Amino acid sequence: MPDGDLYATFRPRFALIAGAITGTVFVVGCVLVALTGVGPSFDAGERIAIIVVGLLGGWLVELLVNTRAVPSPQGLVVSNIVRRRTLEWPEVLAVHFGPNDPWVVLDLADGKTLAVMAIQRADGARGTRAANRLVHLVELHGEAPETPSTPPERH
Repeated sequence: MPDGDLYATFRPRFALIAGAITGTVFVVGCVLVALTGVGPSFDAGERIAIIVVGLLGGWLVELLVNTRAVPSPQGLVVSNIVRRRTLEWPEVLAVHFGPNDPWVVLDLADGKTLAVMAIQRADGARGTRAANRLVHLVELHGEAPETPSTPPERH
């Protein structure tokens, strides 16, 4: 696997597409209702409130779809919905991506687990390939774990 591909950023494709469509429909819908709504009590304050709700909803959808994991020779930066965590490779003991898991889960040296929402089951074979690449990176850069990484399910 070439180094350029090995260190490519992990991003979910299905969530990005679904989120872009949902967020656009939500924001545009709220703005249209705010601008075209009529009624005896439909004043400027209500119009502004509807637009604000639309923008907040769009921002929340953007947080959901902006998940990523950025690998480098030094480690992995996992950005989920509102939290970012920087890991050195030896901190990652195992990579799990079982058939019922919505995304990859890492077992960490501190005894905790960390979801990597950037690698998702909804992406199908692409998600499985990404999980396999992450397993390869952990094996390449991490210390030998006491228990081997669980390879992701293969199709």
